[in-house]
Amino acid sequence: MQVRSLTVLQNWDCHTCGDCCRSYAVPVTAEERERIEGQGWEKLPDFQGVPFFVPRGDEYYLNNRADGGCVFLGADNLCRIHGQFGSAAKPLACRIYPFLLVPAGDHWNVGVRMACPSAAENKGRPLTDQLADAREYAAFFEATAAKGALEAPPPPLYGSNVVPWGDVTRIAAAVSKLLANPADPFERRWRKVLFIVGMLRKATFDGGGDTKKVVTGGRLSEMLHVMGEAAEDEEPKAAGDVKRPGWAGRTVFRQLVAVFSRKDHGMEKGTAQRGAVSRFWSAVRFAGGRGSVPKVHAVLPDAVPFAAGEVPLGAPTAAATALLTRWHRGKVESLQFCGAPNFGLSVWEGLESLALTFPVAMWLARVLIAGGRTPDDAVTRAVRMVDDNFGFNPLLGSARQKFALRLLANRGDLPRLVAWYGR
Repeated sequence: MQVRSLTVLQNWDCHTCGDCCRSYAVPVTAEERERIEGQGWEKLPDFQGVPFFVPRGDEYYLNNRADGGCVFLGADNLCRIHGQFGSAAKPLACRIYPFLLVPAGDHWNVGVRMACPSAAENKGRPLTDQLADAREYAAFFEATAAKGALEAPPPPLYGSNVVPWGDVTRIAAAVSKLLANPADPFERRWRKVLFIVGMLRKATFDGGGDTKKVVTGGRLSEMLHVMGEAAEDEEPKAAGDVKRPGWAGRTVFRQLVAVFSRKDHGMEKGTAQRGAVSRFWSAVRFAGGRGSVPKVHAVLPDAVPFAAGEVPLGAPTAAATALLTRWHRGKVESLQFCGAPNFGLSVWEGLESLALTFPVAMWLARVLIAGGRTPDDAVTRAVRMVDDNFGFNPLLGSARQKFALRLLANRGDLPRLVAWYGR
């Protein structure tokens, strides 16, 4: 199938920081294990008595050293497998990172994980220059277990309300356009998207048996345009004119912040993530919102009170706004926000979950600023923390967290949170 890169400008190249080699538990297939075992590493002195893989349930993962780094990471921050045998000799998970390939009917969409420092900083070549690599990965997926995913239907808009892949793409394009609008502050762009989502939840897309009433194709484009004009009229111009989120909404929000910001393994594992008891008490403290913010991630500062997360940040700089825009437009255009890439969420739920990451990142940025970081650096680091979990932390796919997201949306707190932490 075709591989399509994003229309939003996104650059990336590996700058050998080694962060990914120190941050993740990397799964390996039986074929990959056999290939690596045949490379002769056991003959080297520094691999004597060092297992290459560790079992976890029915799967195997690359082993990590005490500092969190992969056993194959060299002192120069380069992969020793890559250096000795080339990129193709590495596990596929290592080769493809930070790219994402999302099947979308008759083509693949290419996305990028902002957890990678080079992706967040937009350093390197445009994605359009790297389509050859993406096509190679796509061909591998098409020839293996991912083949079944290619035949999957598009994610529903909500419940059993389904439209063709082309209409899902049409919705994504309209949302991306709203998020790119420089005339609005970034938080208002999201409030307008959420206004449209709220209105379209009530719309009928199947026509009730009358093909003249089916909202699809050009009719859907017209509806999205009309809804966009209505959002311009209905949504307050300034964040300060939006009602403050309620106590219950802020409590649920902080619990979601805890999930979006946590790091459970690697060199940046939080000190509050050392065991079940510490994780439990961290959750309790996030729910209460008193005292110091638990270090669920190593980059969170020491002894910063929860109150720091409520201090207005002021208007984001041009650099911060550009990063936020790239981040969210990339998630929308790649369709990573819904369906299988985001725990089976429907289109409308997926957009709400992505909207939530904005106030989460802005809350974390405030805490990081209180710990001494500059505003731009704080926003960049917060985006990386949140995107590391978005679509990947299995807790976010749990029934409890999905219920929390629905609760915020149904109470009307989601746009209020966007405005409140967009101040």
